Amino acid sequence: MTDAKRSTASTIRKIIAAVILVPLAVIIIAFAVANRQIVTVSLDPFSAQHPAASLTLPLFALVIVLLITGVLIGGIAAWLRQSKWRRTARRLEREIADLHIEMEELKRTAGIPAAGVSAPAAPAQRLQLRPPTV
Repeated sequence: MTDAKRSTASTIRKIIAAVILVPLAVIIIAFAVANRQIVTVSLDPFSAQHPAASLTLPLFALVIVLLITGVLIGGIAAWLRQSKWRRTARRLEREIADLHIEMEELKRTAGIPAAGVSAPAAPAQRLQLRPPTV
């Protein structure tokens, strides 16, 4: 990718991020201003009148903390689900590197000059796996 294409893609990415993040920030701020009342969250399932553990905080803080917690749990779950594909990609990259070494050795024994003699070989492209189909 040329520098011009890269800078254009970067500019477009920044514009799209701004178009999404600015309204989202306005909505979050409006939600926080509209929901400032204090709520008590009971963490004791046995005593509703006198809970052993409770938390008192503004409603918007509770909602934002729960949203952040949900995003973190979802991200961790997705990361764990993708571990099989990351492991497969690492294994295939090792196999490709081994095959390149074997191919260069075979070329050397056959008398064919190696492709990387005059210039260092470009790094192998990363394997692109399609998402699993269910």
